[in-house]
Amino acid sequence: MVVLVSDGVSEYAKTFLSDGIDVLQAYNMIVDEADGWIVEMISLLENPNRVRPTRFWGVYTKLKIFNMTSYRKVVYLDADTIVIKNIEDLFRCGKFCANLKHSERLNSGVLVVEPSKVLFDDMLNKVSTLPSYTGEQKTRPAPEMERLSTLYNADVGLYMLANKWMVDEKELRVIHYTLGPLKPWDWWTAWLVKPVDLWQDIRQRVEDSLPGTGGGRNPQDEIWTSSCDRMRHLALRLRTWIVFPSATVSPSSAINSKQQLYSSLLSKIPWFLGGMSIFVCLLAFVISLGLAFLIVPRQVLPWTGLLLMYEWTFTIFFLLFGGYLRLVCQWGKANTIQAGLYSSDPESLDCDSGKGHQRLVSSYDTAVLYYGLGVAFLAILTLSLPFLVGITALFVRLGLMVVGGIVLAVFMAYASEHLGIQSFMKGLEDREMSWTRNS
Repeated sequence: MVVLVSDGVSEYAKTFLSDGIDVLQAYNMIVDEADGWIVEMISLLENPNRVRPTRFWGVYTKLKIFNMTSYRKVVYLDADTIVIKNIEDLFRCGKFCANLKHSERLNSGVLVVEPSKVLFDDMLNKVSTLPSYTGEQKTRPAPEMERLSTLYNADVGLYMLANKWMVDEKELRVIHYTLGPLKPWDWWTAWLVKPVDLWQDIRQRVEDSLPGTGGGRNPQDEIWTSSCDRMRHLALRLRTWIVFPSATVSPSSAINSKQQLYSSLLSKIPWFLGGMSIFVCLLAFVISLGLAFLIVPRQVLPWTGLLLMYEWTFTIFFLLFGGYLRLVCQWGKANTIQAGLYSSDPESLDCDSGKGHQRLVSSYDTAVLYYGLGVAFLAILTLSLPFLVGITALFVRLGLMVVGGIVLAVFMAYASEHLGIQSFMKGLEDREMSWTRNS
């Protein structure tokens, strides 16, 4: 078995491939003793078609399989394919075999070719002159071509459109994950594309041929995960300090009644505070989600990626929005000082106001707990609902997730407006109670 490694592969990946292998300098080949692969270095061949997606700029490189003249026949597989049954019978194909897509075009994810230096040179001469239908390596059938069954190039994109395979699933030989950027090694695709489950199952059965590679693990991801653990512990410590504004209850005299306290506090709340709290909350959530995507390694297992995503998103969000609420609370205290919102007759204060203050504190803490649990519940339900009801169709899954996201956004808007106002009132109230105790 041969793996073609282009100069577009990262230096880290090349170093990882080179662990425990012998280099054959004369043939520019590397023999991987651990997995039995021959690693052959090749240079990229740029796609001359200007009208193309950026990710297809080097796709013409696979034409170089026609130049592998040291082999009588080559069965070529894209990196985003997975073999689930024996495919040795492909070597009985003719000079050129491929699977047709969209009636008249062939897909180059699985090819059987007889290498020819003459044919390769001829194709290179014509690469810049022949048009491409899509900007990638899909062309019309060749005159001497044999058509491969879909069993050998089962298109996940077509599966997701019909929510089923077009052939007998038990007879599948090769699955091709063709959904653009949704590749099976990225943990989040398992929550969108049902056939990724098969890829993940096979991945977890991979033996530990090199240190740290068992179960399809990447040693670099292990480093990232351990670093994430240390950063997460630090974030949790910070969260105990900069979370939602805390409040303590002290037995003291306050205003005459709970209604009087509320009426005096409500009159001081800025009219724009609710809208500003909604904006800050949604912005903090978007930032938290983006940072979590950057922090969590792409190639961890789906459940690991999802749990890390939730943990980092919630931690960063509570730090950001909790810090905002603390600032709003301090703003309320400063507003009380500037407005001179103090009682003119402290001796007339009712002793039962301490209980009123305690009820306000209890109400605020309950609101924080209620809204926090509500956001967490809806965030988890948004992703898990399609799986709880057994939905496998991609667009239905996405539709349910979008609906869940809208419900979550509405709930967060309501909660953030309420908590912003409550935090401001808490600052006003704390300053009132502090002035009363000093009096």
